[in-house]
Amino acid sequence: MDRGRFRVPAGAADGATALGVVALQLGSGLSGPHPAGWRALIGCVLLAAGGAALVARRRAPLPVLAATAACAAGWLAAGFEVLAVSFLVAVYGAVRAGHRRAAVSASAALVAVLHLTALAVHGGPAREVVAQARGTLELAWLIAAFAAGEAVRQAERRADQAERTREETARRRADEERLRIARELHDSLTHQISVIKVQSEAAVHVARRRGEEVPPALLAIRDAGREAGRELRATLEALRADDTAPPPGLDDLPDLVARFRGGPAGTGTGLQATLAVEGKPYAVPAAVGRTAYRIVQEALTNVARHAAAGTATVVVEHRPGVLAVRVDDDGKGAPHPPTGSGLGLLGMRERVTALGGRLHTGPRSPGGFTVRAELPVDGAP
Repeated sequence: MDRGRFRVPAGAADGATALGVVALQLGSGLSGPHPAGWRALIGCVLLAAGGAALVARRRAPLPVLAATAACAAGWLAAGFEVLAVSFLVAVYGAVRAGHRRAAVSASAALVAVLHLTALAVHGGPAREVVAQARGTLELAWLIAAFAAGEAVRQAERRADQAERTREETARRRADEERLRIARELHDSLTHQISVIKVQSEAAVHVARRRGEEVPPALLAIRDAGREAGRELRATLEALRADDTAPPPGLDDLPDLVARFRGGPAGTGTGLQATLAVEGKPYAVPAAVGRTAYRIVQEALTNVARHAAAGTATVVVEHRPGVLAVRVDDDGKGAPHPPTGSGLGLLGMRERVTALGGRLHTGPRSPGGFTVRAELPVDGAP
C-alpha cells in the first residue's frame, strides 16, 4: 500500500486476471461451434489451462509465454476457434518484463503454427480464407499487446529513474545540511568552550600554586569544560564523516581497545584494557558489527571516566547464530553517571533491541561492573 493510495497485491491481481481469462475463453469456445466427445474435453482443458497459467506471469514470464502458446495451438487442433487471449496477456507480461525478442519470436511462431494447424485440420478453400482472416486479426492483437507491454515497461523504468533521482537529491541536501550544522556548531560553540576550559584550568592551577583549597564548583566547571570539548569534537567528527566510509565494526575493536590502554584522550586514567575473541570467527552483518563496536566503546568510556577501575576485559564470543559481547571491569561498580552522555545504557539497550538481541548490565559479584550483549546474526539488517 502506497502512502495515501490503496494498491491491489500483485498476486491477487494475477489471480483475478487468470480467472477472468479462463472464463472468457471457455465461454467463447463453448458458445460457438465446437467439437464433441473427447476432443471437446481436451479443448476445454487446454482453454482453462492457458488462462490458469497467467497466475505465474510475473514470476516466470517466459515459461508462461510458451505454455499459453502451446495451449492455443492445442485447442485449435482440437476444433475450437477461439482468440488466444491468454497468449496476448502473456505477450504483454513478457514485454513488460523486458523479454521483447522472446515475445516477438513466440508471436511469429504461434501465428505460423495457427495457420498450419487450421489448414491441416480444417481443409477446404473456405476454411483457408477464414484462417487467413483470423491470422490477420490475431496479428493485430499481438501488436497491440506488445505495444502495451512496452509502454508500461518504459513508464516503470522512467518512474524508477525519477525515484533514484529524488533519493540522490534528498541525500545530497541532507549532506549539505549536516555540514552546515557542523560549521554553525564549530563557529558558535568551540571558542566559548575553549575559553571556559582554559580559564577554569588556569584558575585551578593558580589556586594550587598558592596552596589554596580549590573550590568544588571550580573543579566541576573545569571537568565540565573538558567533557564538553570532547563531546563537541566527537559530534563535529560525526557530522563531517564521509557516508561512503565503512562504519566501524568487529575488525576495529583491537584499535579501540588499544586506545583505552593509556586512557582515552584527556582522561589520563591508565586503564589496562584487554580484548579476547572466543569461538570460530565468522562474518556478521554490518549492523551487528557496528552495534558491538558502539557497545564496547561506550562501556570502556564509562569505565575509564566513572568506575575508578584499573583493568577492563572485552570478550567477543562467536556462537552459532549469536554474537556475544561482554565488558567487565574491577571498579566500584557504578552503573552510569547521572549526567552521562554518548550512547549511555539507554542508547545501548535501544541498539540491541533494534536487532532483536538482549542486554544485561549490572554489578559483578567479585566487584566491578559488567555489560553483556547478545546480538542475533540471523535476519539482522
